[in-house]
Amino acid sequence: MGEFDLIARYFTRPARRSPLGVGDDCALLQPAPGMQLAVSTDLLVEGRHFLSTVDPRTLGHKALAVNLSDLAACGAQPLAFTLALALPQVDEAWLARFAEGMFALADAHGCELVGGDTTRGPLAIDITVFGEVPAGQALLRSGARPGDDLWVSGTLGDARLALEAFRGTVSLPEPVFASARARLEQPTPRVALGLALRGLATSAIDISDGLVGDMSHVLRRSGVGAEVEADCAPRLLAALQQGLVADTVRVQDLVFAGGDDYELAFTAPERARAAVEAAAAQARTPVLRIGRITAEPGLRLRDAQGRPVADRWAGFDHFA
Repeated sequence: MGEFDLIARYFTRPARRSPLGVGDDCALLQPAPGMQLAVSTDLLVEGRHFLSTVDPRTLGHKALAVNLSDLAACGAQPLAFTLALALPQVDEAWLARFAEGMFALADAHGCELVGGDTTRGPLAIDITVFGEVPAGQALLRSGARPGDDLWVSGTLGDARLALEAFRGTVSLPEPVFASARARLEQPTPRVALGLALRGLATSAIDISDGLVGDMSHVLRRSGVGAEVEADCAPRLLAALQQGLVADTVRVQDLVFAGGDDYELAFTAPERARAAVEAAAAQARTPVLRIGRITAEPGLRLRDAQGRPVADRWAGFDHFA
């Protein structure tokens, strides 16, 4: 099967929302009047971002999900995406499963594939996603203010727990492993929550490299600091409710530095607490208030008595 036959069979669909999709040198996008384009790119490389044994259907889901998560953090509505795919060989069964998982998530969010590229090489997946957001309403990393509450969505740490199980560093009961593996391989992009937080949140970021590391980007861009309640960790690790037994240090390591969660961390004024909870309920997404923004720079963890907890964590860095 040649390159263009591959594209035609597995990745070509009629454009429904975009003026022009797959088949020309460029796709054409037309945001609604008064909207700005939000654009994000993520590259996934076999052996670095996913295991060679992963189900291609779940890989198709995750490849798009990590990009949609960036749109969610910006408060943007998904529009379209492009796909660049490097393949060591043409495996039709693999391609069919990959496309199935990718398009299932794309259809759920009304986001259509409008172009891309294929080539021979080590397996790598590069998706660029496009969304729209009303001018001036994008959620940015630079808007956090002293006195704001710090919130997170969903649960944290389970994806890292699954990765450790794959690495053989922990042994998990089957129900715990199955649930954690789903969090690693099929994250849920919090698009509905991002949209509901427009006009409420002062800043936002998606958690891909660990809560502590990712929040440090918000703090630097906003010129502020944060105090985080370290005792929130057990409430955020879903595996504890499913039978996992772990000590406090291990739980905090997973929650604060785990990575691959693709949840949202965001800030909002204290007066907006009820509105944030209403927005979360509207988006059918649980949220938890875990701390507050301070004028003093840096991120500090404190226990229930307000005593400092040693910070052992840094966010993931591909080149560190």
